[in-house]
Amino acid sequence: MRWNWLYKLGTPSWFYQYTRAWLPYMYSVAFVLLLVGTVWGLGFAPIDSKQGNSYRILFIHAPVAHMAEVAYVLMAIMGAVGLIWKTKLSFMMMKASAPLGAAFTFMALVTGSIWGKPTWGAWWVWDARITSMLILFFLFLGVYVLQDAYKNSDMGNKAAAVLSLVGAINVIIIKKSVEWWYTLHQPASIMKGAVDISMLIPLLINILGMYILYLSLLFSWSQLEMLRQERKKQWVKDLTMNH
Repeated sequence: MRWNWLYKLGTPSWFYQYTRAWLPYMYSVAFVLLLVGTVWGLGFAPIDSKQGNSYRILFIHAPVAHMAEVAYVLMAIMGAVGLIWKTKLSFMMMKASAPLGAAFTFMALVTGSIWGKPTWGAWWVWDARITSMLILFFLFLGVYVLQDAYKNSDMGNKAAAVLSLVGAINVIIIKKSVEWWYTLHQPASIMKGAVDISMLIPLLINILGMYILYLSLLFSWSQLEMLRQERKKQWVKDLTMNH
């Protein structure tokens, strides 16, 4: 009885109805936050004393790189929940999270290259942080592909979940890479209080906006996956008839 609330939360029909009402507001808030943070950071934040204007790409790069790591951790948690409690919704959300995480990671790699060219003199270097981010990109793709690689969906879900859990070690490597090895990538600055408040505020606004955008996209893509997998269920038929 004590886990009944979890199984209700993991019901696709309940989750679909609950999140659908929130999505328009979530997208709106994310858009406003990202617009304010990006315009503030790119247009009004002061010039950096060492990097000049080239640092401004970090107002985009840092939030998407952070969200790529968060997306993987959440995907691994969804996989663990699916393995332990056998909830279909967890595996659906794991599958929806994989391409989203890959997209955020790709954006992080691209914006990082844009920052790296004027900073390091090269678009790409086999830096520990950058290389581990590239591995993260392929892990996202691997989880997504593996989930559909089996004719038996349960086997695919379990295999993808195990891969996501094993791959979570790479997130630790990403976070610690600048401390464990010699790396061109600068260490974390926010937690050390090394960012001026005039730069920190728009950066935090964009990070918050990215969180809400990611959750909005995750809910939307999960809903599509629910409709695809549950298309023969009565609640989907009723939903279709009502529209």
